[in-house]
Formats: sequence, C-alpha cells, structure tokens
Amino acid sequence: MTTARTSELAVVRGPLDWDEFATRYWDRCPVLIKAVRPVPYELGEVFATAALATRPPNPYLMPPNAQFAVGRFQQSEPAAWLPRTEDATFGGYRSRLDGELAAFSAERRYALTVHAFHAFHSGQWERQRAFFEPLWERTGLPLSGAITTLFHGNYEHTPVGVHKDRFATFMFALEGRKRMRFWRERPWTGPVTTVLDYQAYLESSFTAEPEPGDLLYWPSDYYHVGESVDGGSATSVNVGVPREAHRAVYDVDDLLLGRTAEAMVDPDAGLAGLPAATAPLSVPEPPADGALPEALEQTLRVFQEYRDPERIQERVTALSLRNLTAAGLTPAPPPEAPRPLTDHTVVRARTRVLHAPAGGAQLCAANGHVTGTALTPHHLDELLHRLAATESAPLPVGELLAPLPPAARTEARHLLSALESFRALGRF
Repeated sequence: MTTARTSELAVVRGPLDWDEFATRYWDRCPVLIKAVRPVPYELGEVFATAALATRPPNPYLMPPNAQFAVGRFQQSEPAAWLPRTEDATFGGYRSRLDGELAAFSAERRYALTVHAFHAFHSGQWERQRAFFEPLWERTGLPLSGAITTLFHGNYEHTPVGVHKDRFATFMFALEGRKRMRFWRERPWTGPVTTVLDYQAYLESSFTAEPEPGDLLYWPSDYYHVGESVDGGSATSVNVGVPREAHRAVYDVDDLLLGRTAEAMVDPDAGLAGLPAATAPLSVPEPPADGALPEALEQTLRVFQEYRDPERIQERVTALSLRNLTAAGLTPAPPPEAPRPLTDHTVVRARTRVLHAPAGGAQLCAANGHVTGTALTPHHLDELLHRLAATESAPLPVGELLAPLPPAARTEARHLLSALESFRALGRF
C-alpha cells in the first residue's frame, strides 16, 4: 500500500494489505483506504436489504433494529418514512421523503440507522465474512461479535453528536459525500458522554471525507461525529469490532438466550428476555407456603436447565461452533427451508463444516448455524471429507453416501439437507 498523511489521517492507495494494516493502523490511528477491492456491499443490494430490515411489525411500531430522526429528534412512529421495496433505490426513497417530510414540518434533514444489518442478507453476509477473515487471522475473532450498521440520510450531523464507541469502526462509503470528524482525546471537560453542539471544539479536530468505494477505519478511542457535506444525502455501512468493555453479561446472554438481531441493538437489554424481567416481582402478600413469586420461579427454571454439566458442555460447544463458522458476524442470516435430496441431486460444497462431540452426539456447524447428528464420529468424518472434495468435483448425493453403511445413509442424507439449508452446500 502507498501511504500519505493529512494531519492525523493516513491515506492509503491500495490494494489493501492486511499485514500492513494490522501492523500500522489497527488500534493505532485512523486510515482512509481509497477504492478498496473487493467490497462486501453493492448499493442496489444494500437498499433492498434496508427495505427488508426495516419492515415494521405494524403501522404504528418501529422495528427494534431501526432508528429514524427528523432533524435532531428521534421519531417513535416513523413507519411511513422507512424504505419501501417500491422506492427501488435510495434516490427513489429520498424523492418520496422530500414530499412527505415537507408536509410534516419545515425540517427536511433526516437520518435512517439500521442495526444488525448483516443479519438480513445471506450473500452480503458471506462477502462481509470473507472480507474480514484475513483480519481475524491476524487479530483474533471479536469476543462478542462484530456489529454492522447502515447509515443513510442528509442529517446535519450524527443524531447523538460527538461520541466515543467501544468499537473500532470500518466505514464503507457507498453513495454521496459524508465527512467524519475526529478528536484524539475528549475535547470537552464537562461530565457528559456526548455533545450535540460542538462548534467550540472544531479547532482541535481533523476530518476525513471518504468517497464511494472508499473504506475509512478509526480505533475505538477516537471521539467522532458524522457530518453532511453541502446538505446532500449519503449512504454508508459501518462494521464495529468490540475493543473495549467486554462484559460477562454478553456471554451469559449468548448462553441462556442466544444472539438475535434485536439483542445486537442493545446488548445490555438481552436479559430482559428472561421471564422475571417481563413480569412484576412484587406480590400483595408473601405466599403462605414460602414459594417464590411466579416470575422468579420461571427464571429459576431457565437457569436450572443449565445445572447439568453435559447440557452446559453441549451449549458451550454449540456456541463455539456457531461463532467460529460465523467468523465473528453473529447472528447469521436465518437458514433456508430444508429441501429433499435425492440420489441424483448433484451437490457442491460452498464453505467449511466444523464438528465436535457434545452430549453423546456430534454437532455440525456451518455459516453460523448448528445441528446435531447421530452419525458416529468415523462416519461423520468420512462424509464431511468427501463433501469437502465436492468443492472442485461435484457429486450426486447417492455417490456421496455410497461408502457409508446402509443404516447410516438416512441420517447422513438428513444432515446434508440441514447443511444445504445453512448454505454450506449448493446444487450443481
């Protein structure tokens, strides 16, 4: 990579060299990488994903993974202002909003934010995983998973103002012009975590203006804010890699509740899924028999399920396999519906399949999803070895299963069907 430096910002003209990036920039300083290739995102696909990810549960509720602001004010019922499939493009979406916001108020600036964005499109997720795997090889997988967020709008500046995240951030610029403003240290002295009106601190800041196709990176300890340029709208996808404040509660959430797109929005709220957090804890009078309130009884039953060491081992093994095969990008897009596989169906492996023993069975994982199988370790190893070879030489399912004893073929076919639903193999 060829590097220039503007103020505190390094500017790199590719191709992207992950060894150099990890050595010179990772956790050290911001860098703007010009025209990075390949990229996980294509603008039209990003819009289609945004329309899917922001589909409201009903006309009056906001999707839990989305936020929409007009000016500086977050909207609680903006369903009519979210992207629609019929808008077709971000340009069509902007045109519709111009008219609808004009009828609402004099304020025309808006900000759309979509969290857990990678969970809504499998192809996009696979390209994002492939893009970041070389980095994880050098730095290790993110402990609590990377987050992916879509930003779109013509907002004056990021609705929360100047702030610092616990994430190192990669910003992929897709459309329009957006300025990122940075401070190496917190520019104010007051006891607040964010600042909306920051004009007094501009002199100590520096900026970057990525163009479509550029990648901007900044470490987690930089204060920053995004700004509109000339009032135009911009679209970007940010990937945040947790670098600070990993707390055990994230692992407890994973163990007890699993990771959902909703939990990725607010990890601290994950335990709200437990019954005790959704039912009143107080009772008019203490029960005469000394029993716990029903809400606590329900939660206790959840925890008691994990008192069995074998069950804990199975759960931990499943989570480990899921996180490894998702390459830090959990939750993965949901599996497809399983389809029958005949002996004549020709298949080809698309990605690696990992497996490990747990609870007297074998767990298999691919693309962030896990399933169990009753195949013996020997038969499973043989099947997966032959499946991996189909990446270069596709085989009919009948030939793939032929070396197995007849009694194992039904179970093996069931496993292949599950792996196909995980997008670990495809039909040729």
